Amino acid sequence: MTNSKRKILVTSALPYANGPIHLGHLVEYIQTDIWVRFQKQRGHDCTYVCADDAHGTPIMLKADQMGITPEQLIAKVSEEHQRDFAGFMVGFDNYYSTHSPENREFASLIYRRLNDAGHIARRTITQAFDPEKQMFLPDRFVKGECPKCGAADQYGDSCEACGATYSPTELKNAYSAVSGAKPVEKESEHFFFKLGDFEQFLRSWVDRHVQQQMIHKLNEWFDAGLQQWDISRDAPYWGFEIPDAPGKYFYVWLDAPIGYMASFKNWCDRNGIDFDEYWNAASETELYHFIGKDIAYFHTLFWPAMLEGAGFRKPNGVFCHGFLTVNGQKMSKSRGTFIMAETYLKYLRPEYLRYYFAAKLGSGIDDIDLSLDDFRMRVNADLVNKVVNIASRCAGFIAKKFDGQLGDKLVQPELYDDAVRAGESIAEAYEKREYARAMREIMHVADRANQYIDAAEPWVLAKQEGREQEVQDCCTLGINLFRVIISYLAPVLPQVAEEAAHFLNLDSLNLTDGFEWNAIESPLLNHRINKFKPLMQRVEPDAIDKVIEDSKQSLAAAAAAAPAQKAEPAQEPIADTIEFPDFAKVDLRVAKIAKAEHVEGADKLLRLTLDLGGETRNVFAGIKSAYAPEQLEGKLTVMVANLAPRKMKFGVSEGMVLAAGPGGKDLWILEPHDGAQPGMRIK
Repeated sequence: MTNSKRKILVTSALPYANGPIHLGHLVEYIQTDIWVRFQKQRGHDCTYVCADDAHGTPIMLKADQMGITPEQLIAKVSEEHQRDFAGFMVGFDNYYSTHSPENREFASLIYRRLNDAGHIARRTITQAFDPEKQMFLPDRFVKGECPKCGAADQYGDSCEACGATYSPTELKNAYSAVSGAKPVEKESEHFFFKLGDFEQFLRSWVDRHVQQQMIHKLNEWFDAGLQQWDISRDAPYWGFEIPDAPGKYFYVWLDAPIGYMASFKNWCDRNGIDFDEYWNAASETELYHFIGKDIAYFHTLFWPAMLEGAGFRKPNGVFCHGFLTVNGQKMSKSRGTFIMAETYLKYLRPEYLRYYFAAKLGSGIDDIDLSLDDFRMRVNADLVNKVVNIASRCAGFIAKKFDGQLGDKLVQPELYDDAVRAGESIAEAYEKREYARAMREIMHVADRANQYIDAAEPWVLAKQEGREQEVQDCCTLGINLFRVIISYLAPVLPQVAEEAAHFLNLDSLNLTDGFEWNAIESPLLNHRINKFKPLMQRVEPDAIDKVIEDSKQSLAAAAAAAPAQKAEPAQEPIADTIEFPDFAKVDLRVAKIAKAEHVEGADKLLRLTLDLGGETRNVFAGIKSAYAPEQLEGKLTVMVANLAPRKMKFGVSEGMVLAAGPGGKDLWILEPHDGAQPGMRIK
C-alpha cells in the first residue's frame, strides 16, 4: 500500500427526505465516516460529500398531507438529518440536496449526452391513472387483490402472500392508495435508458470494482438480460422537468446518484477546487461509494452506465454493506428496537455505537446484529476497562509525584515498538474496511499494555521509599501505549481522541493533527501532560432500558400525530361469516423450520422445509422482506397443515405459515409458546 498522498472523493447513499434517521441508517454513515477519518489521519486529501434525496412521489404526497410545500418538507427534514449525523460525529465535508441548481444542471447534461448518443428510447406505455387526483400512479401506489392467489391489499407490482409478480393493471378490485378511487388505464409516452447498450462495458467494470459477493447477484441480472430503464414520470411529479419535454420529469433514481456530483460541485465552488479534475473520464483521483446492498442495482449497473455514456469517470469501488438487526431480529417498533438516532443520543454516547459497529463490520455484505446486552458488555470491557483504564491507572501518579512530567526514557522500548509496528496491519484492515479485525488487533495492544501495568504495579511501588523513578518509568510507558491505542482508535472515537489529545497535551507538539498516523513513531518523553479527566463511563443497563422505552413512546406519539391518509380504503370488506364447524376444519400445527432458503427469481418468497415431528412439508412463504433465511432456521412456528397443496410458479406449496403485521419489514411469523413440539396441534 502506497503512502503517497492520494486525492479521494467518498460518498454515502443519499437518505430520503421524508423521514428521520434511525440506527439502521447509521451503519452506513458510521462505516463511511470511519474510513474517511482514517484516510485523513494518514495524510490523504479525502473529501466526504452527501445530500438528501429530495424528489419523488412520496415526498410530494407527504408534503400535501402535511399542508406544506415540498420545499418546506425537504428543508425541515434536511435540518433534522444534519442534526442527527452531527450527533453521531459523521463528518461530511459537504451535505447538500438533490433539489439544487447544480443537480438540475448535471441531470440535464447527462440526459442530453445520452440522448445525443442514441441511448434514450421513447415508447408509449399503459399505466394506472387516478382519475380523482389526475395523476399516474407508481406501482406501489396501486393496491388490490392478487390476480394469482386472491390475497387482499397487495401492491401493484408483487404479492407479499404468494410472491407472484404482475403489473398493476392485473390487480383485482384495484384502488388508488392516494385517493381510494378506482384507477383507470391511460397511455403515456415514456423515456427509457438503453441499459443493454452498455452490457459489455458493465460486465468488465463490475468484475473489477464490485465486491465478489455482489457479483453473483449482478450476473443473474446479466443472464436475464439488461432491460431498458424507464427514466421518466408524468406530471404532477416532484422533480426536475426533462429538457425539451414539457410535463415529463426525471424519475427520482436518475437524479439521485447525480446528487453526488452536485454536492461535490457545490463544495468545489465554495473552496476553489477543480471539479473536473475529479470527474473527467481520465481522472487519476479516486471515487468510492458506500451503499446498502438493497440499492446495488442502481449503483453498479445504471450509475456506471450513465457515467460511461455521458463521458464522465466511473467509481473505483462501490462498497455494499448488509442490514442491521437488533437482538437477532428485524428492528421492531412494538419491541422498542426501532431506535431513532435522536432517541439514542438522549441516553448514550455516540462513540459507544460507533465502536460497536466497528467491532462488527467487515468488508462484505453480511448483516450485522446489535445485541443490546453484548453492546453494553463489549463497550464496558473494551473501551472502559481496557483502553481508558490504562490512562486512569497511570495519570494520577504522574500528576501527583512528578508535576505532570513524563520520564526521559521508555523502560521497555520493545513493548512500545511492537505497539507501533502493529499499526501497519491495523492500517491495512482499515483500508480494506475490515474494521472488526482492526478492533481486535487494537484491543490486543491494549491487553499487552494492561498486562505490563499489572506486572509493574505502580500503586505498590509508589508506597515504597526510593522507587519513585520506577513509578515514573512505568507510567511513562503506560501513557505512551495509551497514546498509541487512542491514535489507532481516533477514526472510530473522534470525540474521545480530541479529549485524549488535550490530556496528552499534543497541541504543544505542533502537529497538523494530534493523531497523525505516523506521529506515534516518536514517543512522548520529557513531556508535560495535563490533568486527566474521565474519558468514558460505563454503559448501565437502565440507559438501554430508557432507549427502548422512549422508542416505544416516541413512535406511538408519532403515529398518533401523523396526518390522516386521504380517502384510502385501508380495509377490504369483511368476507361472509362462517360457522364454527367450518373454522374447526383448520388444522393448526407447530412446525420446526428445518431449512429456509431463497427462491431464485422471487422477490418476496422464501422456501421453507417444515418438520411436523417426523413428516416434512415444503412451503413457500412471502416473508423475505422481513426475514433472512438464517434468522428462521431452527425456529418453531405455526402452520395450516391441512391446506390443499397449491402449485405455484416456483413449485408446490404444501401448507401455509402464519404471520402477522402490516407487511414489508414489519411482519412476524407466529411462534408458539414455550414447550411446544413439532407436530403439536394448536387448539
